[in-house]
Amino acid sequence: MPTYEYDCDKCGHHFEQFQSMTAEPLKRCPKCKGKIRRAVGTGAGLIFRGSGFYQTDYRSDGYKSAAKKDVPTDAGRAEKAEKPEAKKKESKKASSGD
Repeated sequence: MPTYEYDCDKCGHHFEQFQSMTAEPLKRCPKCKGKIRRAVGTGAGLIFRGSGFYQTDYRSDGYKSAAKKDVPTDAGRAEKAEKPEAKKKESKKASSGD
């Protein structure tokens, strides 16, 4: 539910009211019971935290630790990138070429 801003025409009181989007706008000031009008609000503020704004920034610690276990290390990636079959073929070519 959004927060709406109101201004009183009689006393100048400015206030915010938390109400449903389908609710009727307020008509009377809570201070002096004068006529009020809904002001144009700036909307909700968006807060960015940390070095970036990503979906995973606010995950639980348990989720983060489990995700770290699933990610292979740099050494593991290098070994997987070089297929053992390619290494065997290279060693056979080098030994037969002499």
